Amino acid sequence: MNKILSIIVCLFMALSVKAQSYNQLIEKAMEYTKRDSLVQAEDLFRQALKSDPKNARNALLFSNLGTVLKRQGKTDEALEAYTMALNITPYATSILLNRAALYMEKNLLNKAYVDYCNVIDLLPENIEARLFRAYIYMEQRQYAEARIDYNVVLGKDAKNRTARLGIIMLDEKEGRYASARDGLNLMIQENPHDTSLLKMRANIELEDNHPELALVDIEEVINVTPADAEAHIMQGDILLSMKKKDEARKAYEQAIRQGIPRPELEERLRQCK
Repeated sequence: MNKILSIIVCLFMALSVKAQSYNQLIEKAMEYTKRDSLVQAEDLFRQALKSDPKNARNALLFSNLGTVLKRQGKTDEALEAYTMALNITPYATSILLNRAALYMEKNLLNKAYVDYCNVIDLLPENIEARLFRAYIYMEQRQYAEARIDYNVVLGKDAKNRTARLGIIMLDEKEGRYASARDGLNLMIQENPHDTSLLKMRANIELEDNHPELALVDIEEVINVTPADAEAHIMQGDILLSMKKKDEARKAYEQAIRQGIPRPELEERLRQCK
């Protein structure tokens, strides 16, 4: 009886030491992570996982390991770690989002799409998943599906800039220039000195055969940011389309003075003769 009791006590003590070691390794790993000592953090997370491979907390450890690996640029290993975490807890939306973001970085859009769909199944109004899935739909020219996702985001956050721009881009791609322009007009009213919006409206006006309106927008961009070489190139392109070759050449020369290599504009300059 005493032998049995001794064995039980020894087993209990061994498990206690093991648990203590596991917890200590995690605590040290987290400390190193906070201090940005990522190599040490990675090593400690791996030690903790090895010390107790069946621990229910290992999903979180694999997730943390994935993040540490991602921050080191070890994207393939990070994906493996996130996948191990999801093998334990397949419905963890934060881990699904982390893995999807890595898939996006590696341009593995189909794999990212699956993860974003799984997140949306669990959290239908998740903004991050909706926006990135809409982007994937746009890349695949599934415009109706992208519009649905953007509208869901706008239903939750009417001022969401990415979703508003997404709808405008969809309108542009579908030739709904008036609607695209209306959306941009509203955004420009709210942000009158946002040159990226002015450039976007100029492009839409050009596509809709209104170069004179596009020119007004680009001139406003140049007034706000005179050193914007891209704006000078756009100004030259608009003027060239209007057969104003001398003025177009001056715009291209200004772009060159702002740092654009002359060979990149050689063909445009030739058309100005």
